[in-house]
Amino acid sequence: MAIRIVQLGTQRAQDEGLRIGTVRRPPRGVPKAEFATRDYYDVWLPNLSPSASLMAQGKAAVSQADWDKFARSYRAEMNESDTSKVLDLLAAMSQTTNFSVGCYCDDESRCHRSILRQLLSERGALIK
Repeated sequence: MAIRIVQLGTQRAQDEGLRIGTVRRPPRGVPKAEFATRDYYDVWLPNLSPSASLMAQGKAAVSQADWDKFARSYRAEMNESDTSKVLDLLAAMSQTTNFSVGCYCDDESRCHRSILRQLLSERGALIK
């Protein structure tokens, strides 16, 4: 059992399980009824995405220093009480079931999901 960190809209792995979208907005031009069948997500959990202002900061990051500043700010948002509890829940669930979390970005190294991967790992999540 484990969590997969995925790019939303890509083909699902055979044993991936439930796919959770950790994005601020749903996919453009895709009817809600088709989110799952088009391999975006089964459940939308936008509170694990960066805030709108922080998302803009992350997209504008050009240097490593800019990205590091974004990462610190995103970590701070994710350490707020309610969000932190969701991360704890996902880490615990990874011990008993397969599921995935993801975002649309092509490059995970410049996407909040890379930080989400670290946050879940730090909480003891099993990550595939």
